[in-house]
Amino acid sequence: MSESFDVVIIGGGPGGYAAALYGAAAGLNVAMIERDKVGGTCLHRGCIPAKELLETAAVYRTVSEAKEFGVLVDQPGLDFSLTQARKQRIIDGLFKGLSGLLKQRKVTVIAGTGSLGPDNTVIVEAADGLLSQVHGEYVILAAGSVPRTIPGFDRDGKFVLTSDEVLELQKLPASVVVIGGGAIGCEFASMMIDLGTSVTLLEGLPKILPGCDEDAATVVLRSFKRRGMTVLTGVAVTGHTPNEDGVTTTVHYGDGQSIVVNAVVVSVGRRPMTDNLVQPGSGVGISDRGHVEVDELCRTTAPKVYAIGDVIATPALAHIGFAEAILVIKHILGEPAMSIDYGKVPWCIYCNPEVAFAGYTEQGAIDAGYEVVVSKHKFAGNGRAMIVGATDGLVKVIAERKADGTGGKILGVHMAGPWVTEQLGQAYLAVNWEATVDEVAAFIQPHPSMSELFGETVMSLTGRGLHG
Repeated sequence: MSESFDVVIIGGGPGGYAAALYGAAAGLNVAMIERDKVGGTCLHRGCIPAKELLETAAVYRTVSEAKEFGVLVDQPGLDFSLTQARKQRIIDGLFKGLSGLLKQRKVTVIAGTGSLGPDNTVIVEAADGLLSQVHGEYVILAAGSVPRTIPGFDRDGKFVLTSDEVLELQKLPASVVVIGGGAIGCEFASMMIDLGTSVTLLEGLPKILPGCDEDAATVVLRSFKRRGMTVLTGVAVTGHTPNEDGVTTTVHYGDGQSIVVNAVVVSVGRRPMTDNLVQPGSGVGISDRGHVEVDELCRTTAPKVYAIGDVIATPALAHIGFAEAILVIKHILGEPAMSIDYGKVPWCIYCNPEVAFAGYTEQGAIDAGYEVVVSKHKFAGNGRAMIVGATDGLVKVIAERKADGTGGKILGVHMAGPWVTEQLGQAYLAVNWEATVDEVAAFIQPHPSMSELFGETVMSLTGRGLHG
C-alpha cells in the first residue's frame, strides 16, 4: 500500500517548495517529489546564478570607471572561473538553508520523477528506475520548465548554449550571438558586453523587451548600442554552420546575412515541463501549448489536483510561483483565497540598465479603454543617480485622466535605470491598491534617493511639481 499524505507536490522549485513550506507551517502532512535538487531552476540554473553574474559585471564596470571618482586603479582583469566559484558558494548556501528549512518543517522530500495517475496516486521513478507510489488527498503539480530550443540550433554545449550552459561557463567566449531579446536574452547580452565579449543581439519581433513599455525598452536599447552591442530586430535566424577552425561558427539570419562568432546563446523563452507529468486517467487537461489547464484558483480539471508555476500559462516568474503556492494552500485549508490579478504583478529585468514595472503600459491602458495622462522624469536630473554615476533611465507613470486634465487612479508604473528593481515596491503597492495620484503624491520621499524620482513623477500629475 502506498504512503498517504495530505498534500503531494510534484516539483521542488519555487512554486513547489513554497507550497510545501506554507502547507507544513499550517500543519499539513506534505510530501514533495524532486528529481534533482530542491530549489529548482531558479536557485540552481536561473534567477540566482544569473543575477550573480550580472553583479560581477556591475563590479567590473565600477572598477573600470573608478577614475571618474578620483580612485586610481589599474584596468581590471577577469577570472571567470572565480566568478563561477563565488556563484556556486551562494547557490550552495541557499540550497543548504532551504533543505534545512524543509527538514525543520517535517516535509518529506522524495528523490525521483513524479507522474500523476488516477485517483491522486503519484508514481515516483527513482534515478535507478525503481518505481514507487504515494497518495495525496490533494496533489499540486509544480514541475517547472526547461529552455526552449529552435530549429537549426540544437544545443551542444560548445557552439550552441542555452541558459543552462551559459551559467556553467568557466571562460566567456570572445564573441557571441544572443538569439532572443526578451528578459533572459537581454540579461545575458548585458552581462557579456560589460565583461568584454563582443555581442550581437538578434530578435525576431520589431523591438527588444516586447512586454515592456516603449519608453523603458528604448532606454535599454540606447544603452546597449552605446556600449558597442549590435542589436538587430525583426530578423529571423535560419541556422548555423561550424567552421573548420573548430572554435567559431557562422550564424545565418535575415535575407542571406551571416556573422561568425565563437558561440550562440539561445534565449527564446522556456516551455512547461509537462512531458509525462500526467498519465491517462488522471483527469488533468493539457493545452495545445503544453500547459496544465487551470481555473482562476489554480485548480485543474481533476478534483483536488492543482497546478502552479511554470507548468501553467501564467507569468513564468519565481515570485508568481510563490503567490500561486500560497493561494492553493489557502484554498486547500478552506481559508479565503483571492485569485491573482496577473495584469498587476511586479516584473523585474536585471540587465544594465535595469527595468521594473507593474500595471498597464501606456498603450495597454489606451487599448483597455482608459483616457490617460502620462508623466516621465529622467534619472539624469536625480541627485543620487548623479552621485553614483548612473543617470541612464526614467520613471514613467500612467494614470487615469480626470476632467481637469490631472491624474486620477494610477494604472501603471514603468522604470528603467539604476536599482529600479529595488525601487518598484511603492509603485507596485500604488497600482495594486488602486491608489490615486493625489494620495501617493502626499507621501514624503527621502532625499537624496533614487526613489524620490517616482514621487516627483507622481506629483507632477497633480498639476504641480517641484523639479519638473
